[in-house]
Amino acid sequence: DLVASFRSTLEEAQEAHLLLHIVDASDPAFRAQLAVTRQVLAEIGALEDASLLVVLNKIDRVDDIGRAALRAELPAAFTMSAKDPADVARLHARIVELFESRMGEATLFFPYAEGKRVAEVHAEARVIEETHDEAGTHLRVRAPGEVLARLRRET
Repeated sequence: DLVASFRSTLEEAQEAHLLLHIVDASDPAFRAQLAVTRQVLAEIGALEDASLLVVLNKIDRVDDIGRAALRAELPAAFTMSAKDPADVARLHARIVELFESRMGEATLFFPYAEGKRVAEVHAEARVIEETHDEAGTHLRVRAPGEVLARLRRET
């Protein structure tokens, strides 16, 4: 019933490159909730191409012994408190790291007459370095493989 009622939302998960499963680490029932969610995501095929990052939120409500047990039980999980700006910044950095691990790097050149393309590349890729010379703009970029392939074809 749950899958049927949230079908359109779950279909979005099938298109995702990264799924964040945020759970309340202080909730004694979170393990059952985690298992059900993984089962549903597996049933709809959402885990086939996507990375899954389990985020144990509200870690500030868990004592030191409980934290150690959670780290041992779920070593790949990300522990945090959404109330702590430093934890939110760490999560942001981890998300960027996960996306960038799936990216390749390329150097592209655009004559000045194609300045509009430079703006498009900025919108589609992470520009690591941008330099200019008398002929045009050189960009060193990071992007998913399919985006890099298209950008190379179009330059």
